[in-house]
Amino acid sequence: MLKLIASSRIHRLHPTVLRPAHDSASPLLRVLSSLGGLSHRNTNVGGRYFFCSDSGDGSDQVVDAGVKAAEESQSKASAIVPTYPRPEDYLTVLALPLIHRPLFPGFYMPIFVKDPKLLAALQESRERQAPYAGAFLLKDEPEADPSVVSGSDTDKNVYDLKGKDLFNRLHEVGTLAQISSIHGDQVILIGHRRLRITEMVSEDPLTVKVDHLKDKTYNKDDDIIKATSFEVISTLRDVLKTSSLWRDHVQTYTKHIGDFTYPRLADFGAAISGANKLQCQQVLEELDVYKRLKLTLELVKKEMEISKIQESIAKAIEEKISGEQRRYLLNEQLKAIKKELGLETDDKTALTGKFRERIEPKREKCPPHILQVIDEELAKLQLLEASSSEFSVTRNYLDWLTALPWGEYSDENFDVTRAQKILDEDHYGLTDVKERILEFIAVGKLRGTSQGKIICLSGPPGVGKTSIGRSIARALNRKFFRFSVGGLADVAEIKGHRRTYIGAMPGKMVQCLKNVGTANPLVLIDEIDKLGRGHAGDPASALLELLDPEQNANFLDHYLDVPIDLSKVLFVCTANVVEMIPNPLLDRMEVVAIAGYITDEKMHIARDYLEKTTREACGIKSEQVEVTDAALLSLIENYCREAGVRNLQKHIEKIYRKIALQLVRQGETIDATIRSAQSIEPLKDKVDSDELGVVTVQKENSESVEGSNTEKVGETCDEVDMVQTGLSSEQSQGLEVAKESEEDKEIEKVLVDKSNLTDFVGKPVFHADRIYDQTPIGVVMGLAWTSMGGSTLYIETTFVEEGEGKGALHLTGQLGDVMKESAQIAHTVARAILLEKEPENRFFANSKLHLHVPVGATPKDGPSAGCTMTTSLLSLAMKKPVKKDLAMTGEVTLTGKILPIGGVKEKTIAARRSEVKTIIFPSANRRDFDELAPNVKEGLDVHFVDDYMQIFNLAFGDEQSQDIK
Repeated sequence: MLKLIASSRIHRLHPTVLRPAHDSASPLLRVLSSLGGLSHRNTNVGGRYFFCSDSGDGSDQVVDAGVKAAEESQSKASAIVPTYPRPEDYLTVLALPLIHRPLFPGFYMPIFVKDPKLLAALQESRERQAPYAGAFLLKDEPEADPSVVSGSDTDKNVYDLKGKDLFNRLHEVGTLAQISSIHGDQVILIGHRRLRITEMVSEDPLTVKVDHLKDKTYNKDDDIIKATSFEVISTLRDVLKTSSLWRDHVQTYTKHIGDFTYPRLADFGAAISGANKLQCQQVLEELDVYKRLKLTLELVKKEMEISKIQESIAKAIEEKISGEQRRYLLNEQLKAIKKELGLETDDKTALTGKFRERIEPKREKCPPHILQVIDEELAKLQLLEASSSEFSVTRNYLDWLTALPWGEYSDENFDVTRAQKILDEDHYGLTDVKERILEFIAVGKLRGTSQGKIICLSGPPGVGKTSIGRSIARALNRKFFRFSVGGLADVAEIKGHRRTYIGAMPGKMVQCLKNVGTANPLVLIDEIDKLGRGHAGDPASALLELLDPEQNANFLDHYLDVPIDLSKVLFVCTANVVEMIPNPLLDRMEVVAIAGYITDEKMHIARDYLEKTTREACGIKSEQVEVTDAALLSLIENYCREAGVRNLQKHIEKIYRKIALQLVRQGETIDATIRSAQSIEPLKDKVDSDELGVVTVQKENSESVEGSNTEKVGETCDEVDMVQTGLSSEQSQGLEVAKESEEDKEIEKVLVDKSNLTDFVGKPVFHADRIYDQTPIGVVMGLAWTSMGGSTLYIETTFVEEGEGKGALHLTGQLGDVMKESAQIAHTVARAILLEKEPENRFFANSKLHLHVPVGATPKDGPSAGCTMTTSLLSLAMKKPVKKDLAMTGEVTLTGKILPIGGVKEKTIAARRSEVKTIIFPSANRRDFDELAPNVKEGLDVHFVDDYMQIFNLAFGDEQSQDIK
């Protein structure tokens, strides 16, 4: 197809070519007149008319059109002059491959020649006044799809074809093309006549012998040819109405090729159609004029359909665009009318009114400096254009300023009894936390108003630090807001962004106040011990202003840039390890430690809170399941020893999920039994009704029973009896059971006991900490604090070898540096005590000892095992076991003094779990022990010591110490 851009390019390069050959009549009229014999020109159908272009050097390259035609054309246009030799005299031509479409006679086609040799040959032939070559369409590769447009990669592969490979890829029929001009590697060809390749002459550049093809003779007056050509013209006329590009093709063609004939009409229709190259090549190869017209008619009909689709698409888009424009114009007119009538204001006035309406109820309570900023920003908003970026920044800023609850506080609850009841409803235990909240309420009641506080709840995971924050808010009748700072590394999350940044937002505290709508909420800052630190600043330092009671009354957010009063806010922070909190931040908080829950507390929590909540979540009724106390106790001690109850909740949920599955399966079994019973009853009723006679059986089997003798009737009765007997013997019992099940339809109650607990939660995770009933020589039980709460710990010492001066101590058990130092101190203290008690005993001086702390895979560190190690070494040296059911903990110095330790509650709980009766604590920990609940201290013989000799007397002496228990 002749592209419009190619046509315009030729117009620009060769202006003399486009001079009209005759007056500007309509191309369609000229087509009709030429085909109908009405042309005023002397049209020579047998003559050959071609058009040419000016060459690059100014000489005219022309085409022979017959002597008479040439003489006439010279008088009309200088573009048509005779040349010698004639085009049909060229029997050997250079072969030019065409990639995309074939070249039709009478059409221009620019091609690119990448082969330097071929380009030089074309230039040479043009200079020798023989400017002709053969243009042949390239065949597709066998696996290629002809409907797919080839890309640049395929073109490169085609340019690489040479010689015989190129010859084999060319179609046999092509076009004799005149070389109009050469510009660089671009060659402009003009099609003249059809050619057929006969043989290859040379390979580089490819030269072939050709035969010149002529159209088969035809009758111009044949009605079928006329009708076909008129249909082609009619279709072209319809297409020309919708496509200006086609009109340009017609004008260009008729100016230079002359009037249309039937063959030219067929070539023209095929050339400008959008058909693929194989269909165009088929038209080019067809020498029968009638068949060629039929092929062209098919192609232009397809073009007509495409033009209709294009027109419908354009019309639909135009209607859509015009509809939107019309709607837009009407809306603008409506706005203008409403504005003139005072029914509607513009956007800026509406926004200003909205902000003023929002701040008006708070004006009396709002601080003066805030009102001043809001008024200034409102005035600024009126002066800004709505399309400017500053307008949106100011609008968002006013939105935040007016949305904050300036001076609005929720009514607090000063009823201590009601607050105590609410706290007990949600959490069991946590006495220290509840007491601190009740103190806060009491102070607020006496003062008549309450101030904000910063409380930090520290403890292991799962003890209820986060959940109790919501309960505290409910008890105080305050709004609740929670945000986590774990891993937070951007100061802007706390202090907000500067308004100059795109997408700037206030910090978390300003967002909190907007969300809750009051200026005195309870804010829970979770995981404050896990603050990050990155390139965007140090959030821990940014929290100093927020959590300082002396500074947060004038907290300055970077976005708002106005002071905010946070002195009424109650901050509750949570942390697992207090040591991870920076000291300046920790100094501003009141730390309340939550040590964890003992077994009795876990039993109450599981029974009163966790089990009830899980049962409701699983849709199970209380009468359908029973979990015994022994099962819960076993679950706590063997599966969930950690300080919190989160893991306990998971195990209880696991139990109830399995119970739910068991109940559903039982229900489906009962339903299946009922359905089978209902299907049995109709059959039994039928047999009962037929039991009295054989009438019904005879009716049902009339064809077989009719004419039979009485023996057959008797056999039928016997069969009925057999059916009745089979029903009564095999299915009557199941039918009765099904009826009973249908009447009450009760599902068996599921019992979870210690014996079947493993069926629900698997094998126990923990085993008893106690390894020995009576500790042997060299083995002493110690007490340790772990992340799971507390645990008993054995110190084992054994003799390796003896020799003069071989006294040494080898340590194992994955001990930390502090614990290794404690072992060395214990070895020195033990030697001093043994020297005092048994001066003649040279055990430590001559013995190599091995001290081990099981379990070896668990890392251990800390100084609290010093007295236990000393006792173990002395037990081995004196060959005397320590007292039964004795456990101890405490740091020992080189002089034998016992220093205080931590984790008294956890260690006491661990001792109770291991059924230890006697415990030794440092005297400095007496206060910690006295604060424990009575149920934790009950039944324990506790001794408080400040010197190791007291431990020596308790562990090895016959008489017990008289120390306070």
